[in-house]
Amino acid sequence: MKKLSYLFIAIAVVLSDVMCGVVAYNYRDILCGGMHLGYSLPAEAAFLLAIPFVIGIAVCVVLAVVFRKKSK
Repeated sequence: MKKLSYLFIAIAVVLSDVMCGVVAYNYRDILCGGMHLGYSLPAEAAFLLAIPFVIGIAVCVVLAVVFRKKSK
């Protein structure tokens, strides 16, 4: 169970790094006029992409805590 706890912590860290990259890339793209995507959105729209990542990170953290408590 302890190994599963470490696994879910690692997944949460990777998800947070990927989230930062995705949001930063889309934020830059939106501010540059959407040259790559072909449309223009408000800059706040890039941060909506973080919602699924935050949910995934929260689930991983909860599972890590549950597995940590079961290992004791």
